[in-house]
Amino acid sequence: MASNDDAPAGAANGNGTATQPTLNVLAQYVKDLSFESPGAPNSLRGRDKAPGIAINVNVNANPLSDKQFDVNLTLNAKASFDQEVLFNVELVYGGVFNITGFPQEHMLPILFIECPRLLFPFARQIIAESTRNGGFPPLMLDPIDFAQMFQQKLAEDQAAAKVKTS
Repeated sequence: MASNDDAPAGAANGNGTATQPTLNVLAQYVKDLSFESPGAPNSLRGRDKAPGIAINVNVNANPLSDKQFDVNLTLNAKASFDQEVLFNVELVYGGVFNITGFPQEHMLPILFIECPRLLFPFARQIIAESTRNGGFPPLMLDPIDFAQMFQQKLAEDQAAAKVKTS
């Protein structure tokens, strides 16, 4: 009789072989895309210094079933020079993920770190093309540390919970 010592780590299925954890992207989509250039064409003229750009990032995840999740990455970028808004771009980029075989304690990091990490390059490209199509140089967003964002959100939630119980 064969030993199961050589089987990879993971939950065993009915035939004695191990089930590997999987994370699959089933679909990606633009849920919302908005580009505004309220001062055009005057806002398109050259300037001697770069505009200020404020960027906001948010991640949301919703279960569709036991194994499927809809993850939305929201990116907002607003460029301004003095008091003038040059452009404002907002993108909600979504992905449907099939996630199986992971321990429950790993689900939140997968949903809020790994899934948006997979979506980000596509969302970054859409933002760059939108700003370029609006007459501006393409806005190439720097990579985002979703692990740091997740840790910061956990810390904020814990602090808020302490305030409520005080």
